[in-house]
Amino acid sequence: MKVAMYYKNCDVRIEEYPVPEIDENEIMMKVMASGICGSDVMEWYRIKKAPLVLGHEVSGTVEKTGKNVRGFKKGERIVVTHHVACGTCQCCKEGNGTVCDMLKTTKFYPGGFAEYLRVPKINISKGTLKLPDNVSFEEGTFVEPLGCVVRGQNKADVRKNHSVLVLGSGISGLLHINLAKSKGCKVFATDISEFRLKMAKKFGADITFDALKYDVEEFKKKNNGKLADRVIVSTGAPSAIVQAFNSVEKGGTILLFAPTSPNAEVLIPVNDLWSKCATVTTTYAAVKEDLEEALDLISKKKVNVKDMVTHNLTLDYIQKGFNLVLRPENSIKVIIEPHK
Repeated sequence: MKVAMYYKNCDVRIEEYPVPEIDENEIMMKVMASGICGSDVMEWYRIKKAPLVLGHEVSGTVEKTGKNVRGFKKGERIVVTHHVACGTCQCCKEGNGTVCDMLKTTKFYPGGFAEYLRVPKINISKGTLKLPDNVSFEEGTFVEPLGCVVRGQNKADVRKNHSVLVLGSGISGLLHINLAKSKGCKVFATDISEFRLKMAKKFGADITFDALKYDVEEFKKKNNGKLADRVIVSTGAPSAIVQAFNSVEKGGTILLFAPTSPNAEVLIPVNDLWSKCATVTTTYAAVKEDLEEALDLISKKKVNVKDMVTHNLTLDYIQKGFNLVLRPENSIKVIIEPHK
């Protein structure tokens, strides 16, 4: 079968790879759609393990099942997540499953940018969902990224009538904007790209700001004299984190959703945050419950992921896809379709 082998961001090669063999407890999945995630182009993070087959936002059909597999059959439409938590350790019991020690030791093989995947037993039970008939394969690729966003907003306790400032309007920022809007929040967004600011408006932002010209006093004027109840940092730019510290209302919460580059440093205004009784929190990844909530939101059309897809490419053109994600001047979500 064909796979896309990642060596570095500008070197993703189509190579031949053995079709994965499955044992009696596993599923072989035919990959119909696989989204390119922003984390796939974090070269400083990925290149340490290269060469490898990336791709973790996948949907497809059951091609074959092991004899002990129950609940799934050939031809069924599914979405699978690569990292799953054990569900039994102390972290999992306390609701912190995404820092479970098992999470990063689990994956499917070889990766989502391939024609077929081997889905291990643990991923079947803790990370595989059936796609409803009204959810396309394209939309199914959003279950994992939206699951991460769902988890983040649950952790930050984003609720109706909150003012929510989303810093960075890339794909994760747009998902945050759309989800917050669906909850009845007043949503503000920033970005340095005019195209992304237009997309932020399209997906629910009430007011947008050029991130390079963002001014806290201007924000307050547009928010009835208040700072933001919730601030979501969806970009790795350290300047955005500083903006978040300055923009959170008394008793509010800052969600650091995106990582910075490895050596980035940001000064924390401890006394200011202390006197405001503001909360700074983080989230990483998603567990099955988050994925189920995300799939329900997509199925009920509460979050509009369909219109976020700007490019559909075959596996042979994956380098073009990586280039689009690296320089997103007119792209939002790039979907790879290995069987077209």
